[in-house]
Amino acid sequence: MNMAIARKPRQRSIIQTIVMTSMANILIMAVTTLTSIITARMFGATGKGELAAVLFWPAFISGLAAFGLPTSLIYNVKKNSQQLPIYISMSFAVQIPISIIAGVISWFGIPIWLSGYSESVITIARWYTVSMVPVMLFMGVLAAAAQGTDKFHIYNLSRLLAPLLNLAGLVLLWVAQVLTVERAIIISFASTILVLTCYMIAMRQQIFSSVSKLVAQIRTGIHLFSYGLRVYGVELLGTLYSQFDKIIILALLTPKDFGLYSVVFALSRMFNVVQTAITNVIFPKVAGMEQEQVLSLVGRAFRISMVLMTIIIIPSMLIGRFFIGLLFGPEFLEASGVFYLLSLECIVGGGSWILASAFNALGRPGVIVLRQVIALAVTITLFFVLTPMFGLYGLGLALLLGSFVRMLMSLISVSIIFKMPMHKMLYNKEDMAFLKQKWREKNLFKGARRDVKRAKDSSHG
Repeated sequence: MNMAIARKPRQRSIIQTIVMTSMANILIMAVTTLTSIITARMFGATGKGELAAVLFWPAFISGLAAFGLPTSLIYNVKKNSQQLPIYISMSFAVQIPISIIAGVISWFGIPIWLSGYSESVITIARWYTVSMVPVMLFMGVLAAAAQGTDKFHIYNLSRLLAPLLNLAGLVLLWVAQVLTVERAIIISFASTILVLTCYMIAMRQQIFSSVSKLVAQIRTGIHLFSYGLRVYGVELLGTLYSQFDKIIILALLTPKDFGLYSVVFALSRMFNVVQTAITNVIFPKVAGMEQEQVLSLVGRAFRISMVLMTIIIIPSMLIGRFFIGLLFGPEFLEASGVFYLLSLECIVGGGSWILASAFNALGRPGVIVLRQVIALAVTITLFFVLTPMFGLYGLGLALLLGSFVRMLMSLISVSIIFKMPMHKMLYNKEDMAFLKQKWREKNLFKGARRDVKRAKDSSHG
């Protein structure tokens, strides 16, 4: 009896954290959408494309240069939380030379990829990328530290603060009628630096407490880097998969196409807020659990999220075209069909990443590497076949087909490796009972405190 009572706080904690992170994602999506509306209205499709081209590179390159360290940090902290300061310090120490190398490559590589853009855009992109890559790498480590230690309030607040500050700066420049692409980039950089400073202040104890011990405990970092290199393949392929569409646009299409695509792509991501929250929360929560528990929790999160998001997406897609024209202007209606494809891809792709959490949590990231390799090969092939034929529509279709490949391979892998029948991952009649129970609970956040109190009372008597 005591064991049954003691389990509930952890289960409630996962649900509450997902709810909190989902709310943060919704707020971030709202702020990002407002930002996109302002920049689209001010700059038009071509100017929006130039801005998106500049902002794209730091996110892409930092994703390639992370070497799996954030995910490895979460995984290892769950096994040995006392070593967190060492893990953070060693991650920073490794990322400094990585940032320098990435900066040099970016400086000479960006002009090649942006050959169709103006000289001023190329210059801005070079300086912005070189400056932002180390900042984004450091923030990735601090975000992982917050997730690994269950400080999701810091994690979510920091994610919300950057776009909020960026929006506030853009609004001020817009009202003053001095908003330009160059100044929008400066606002983005200043906002990110401020958030990194806040992150370091919030995590200062973990960052600075190990400086004197770093040399003496260098062996501790072996665990961090060994797992990081194993999971890096997953994250490298994930980054390529999520960003290769932009690379194709930069190489084959026009700045106007990039502007149209950046608007509808960002708008389609609103359907992924819950699944993204689940992915961000479920891995730190289930890492270290037994296989049966991991598969049970990940499977339930996958099934419920797919059902809920499918219910939401159907009416939303019907009115999506209306809102594109209303919010961004008639110029962007040209890409409304692509919005439908990307919305479907968002749901399917989000579900596949929830399933990936099970393999990472059980120490089998290599399975996801194989999945990503095959899905990426299929998607890239379709990019080059369909994009020249159908433009942005071909791009969206290629992404959608690739996301189906990822999900199918994940389900097959669960069945083969963990001996769980595929139909159990797709359907479980207990899910409805679970949802009804949660619906009857008037306040999820108070529920966890009640269960903790019951567990304590039980232990005392």
